[in-house]
Amino acid sequence: MSPSLDYRVEPVNPQAHIFSVTLSVHTPLAEGETLRLPAWIPGSYMIREFSRNIVEIKAWQAARPVLLEKIDKHTWKTGPLASTAPLQVETLVYAWDLSVRCAHLDQSHGFFNGTQLFLSVVGRENTPHQVEICRPEGAAYSTWRVATTLPVAPGKGVDEQGFGARLAADYDELIDHPVEMGSFESLGFMVSGVPHRMVITGRGRFDLQRLSADLQKVCSAVARLFGGSLPFDQYLFLVMAVGDGYGGLEHRASSALICARNDLPAFGEESIDDAYRGFLGLCSHEYFHAWHIKRIKPQAFIPYKLYEENYTRLLWVFEGFTSYYDDLALIRAGLISAKEYLGLIAKTISAVERNSGRLKQSLADSSFDAWTKYYRQDENSPNAIVSYYQKGALVALGLDLTIRLKSDGRFSLDDVMRHLWKHYGRSVGGVPEEAMPQIIHAATGVDVGKDIAAWVMGYADVPLDRLFKAFGVVLAKKTGSRASGLGIRVKADGSILRVSAVLDGGSGQFAGLSAGDELVAVNELRVTATNFEKLLMRCQTGELLGVTVFRRDELRSYEVMLNPHCVEERELSFRSRLSARTRALLGDWLQADTPHEG
Repeated sequence: MSPSLDYRVEPVNPQAHIFSVTLSVHTPLAEGETLRLPAWIPGSYMIREFSRNIVEIKAWQAARPVLLEKIDKHTWKTGPLASTAPLQVETLVYAWDLSVRCAHLDQSHGFFNGTQLFLSVVGRENTPHQVEICRPEGAAYSTWRVATTLPVAPGKGVDEQGFGARLAADYDELIDHPVEMGSFESLGFMVSGVPHRMVITGRGRFDLQRLSADLQKVCSAVARLFGGSLPFDQYLFLVMAVGDGYGGLEHRASSALICARNDLPAFGEESIDDAYRGFLGLCSHEYFHAWHIKRIKPQAFIPYKLYEENYTRLLWVFEGFTSYYDDLALIRAGLISAKEYLGLIAKTISAVERNSGRLKQSLADSSFDAWTKYYRQDENSPNAIVSYYQKGALVALGLDLTIRLKSDGRFSLDDVMRHLWKHYGRSVGGVPEEAMPQIIHAATGVDVGKDIAAWVMGYADVPLDRLFKAFGVVLAKKTGSRASGLGIRVKADGSILRVSAVLDGGSGQFAGLSAGDELVAVNELRVTATNFEKLLMRCQTGELLGVTVFRRDELRSYEVMLNPHCVEERELSFRSRLSARTRALLGDWLQADTPHEG
């Protein structure tokens, strides 16, 4: 049976960043068809209004123009149609958003997500959708190739460079396979007999052999957690290496990533520095999502409502648990040491504790309000919100340690993940909003209802200090930045230093400092982006400082008390001697060598 919908994607003008997308609707309805473009992309919970990038839209049938009436910001309806000849609709789409969420096209490469390019036909979302991906015209593009996991169309296929016809079972699948085209580097490896590939767009010299070996270990560690079977027949990492950038977006058999080119390993490097570790953690995070959010989903996401907000209070589970496991996979893969892993946890604890917003917004509400708060952060966000990624990761850690302790090491959060995969990953039903306590109990026999009520529905911090003791881990405090004693955060803008946030209850707020203020002087000494901390180190705690700023080009002066460090950093370490039981608990948790044997 031939698809009733065909799309043709042409990079018609790379210099102007324009894709042409022609949709052919076979045997259209006599009363006309309704067309829509999504307002958001799954995995990024913000209304992005992709229709704003449509430069031109037109329709015709049998070479005759067809009237298109715009119904709302992302919906068009044709008038009655004169025949059953194919209805054709062409959109010209502006693609100049270098991110993992949208589309980007120039003379060096093309990238797109289907949510930005493909109009859906109302009532036909569950029918097959065929796409022909075309090469840009001109000799300059003769070496371009296509990288995507969108299945090749049977009987039509693609050329050696990947251009040609591809077929999706429905609209949901169509928009879940991002596409990269250009001249890219690639590497490959196998996990559980399934081919994995990474393509890297962007100039740079990278140690692909090392990257391949390390990624294989990370992906294998994630696959082991879920029992070793993979839910896809191929997997693809699409990487855009740029001067400065970081981010990722998950898909059912691939992920789109953006990173700084210096995050990737260079030839001759043997150690894993913070930048490369961060990139491996990003890959781990998006790969984990192939199970946990692409298949195990909140009930509220089945099906996705792509034209409006989809509210759930479970992002702490789907993003928070994933954020916990992304770093845990690195130590389980043997890529970082136990000490380094504790350092990553300490950074997350510090990041959560330094924001008073955690005392005003619950994790459940943070999930629900992602559309308006987490994805639309401003200078007051540290005082108003909590991250369902970061605190969600700490809740996952707390639940994992709690389950291990209460079950005497027989169960863990790993068992919860396998339970979720077994009961929700391979079925059409999603996880109900209030079901996590029952799911955890069913998987482990451990009751964590009160913990979830306190940590997720309420504002309580996870009692990690107490939980860590049984695992031989010591949680301590260390001195934070001196600027925290003024109750402010600062950010460099070239050589200029600006106040980026004023913390609730701090002396900076009491004195009248505001976000955006350009710091000029402290006690009549000039402030620069490099000397601010040194200036404050020469001041005494409890001293009233004269702080001079520019605000709206007006010079203002304030007296600000330098308090003790308002925000202290956290650090984790292992006790000098560990008992046999502690080593057993620790080894079971980290699945890596423990640091002490005495």
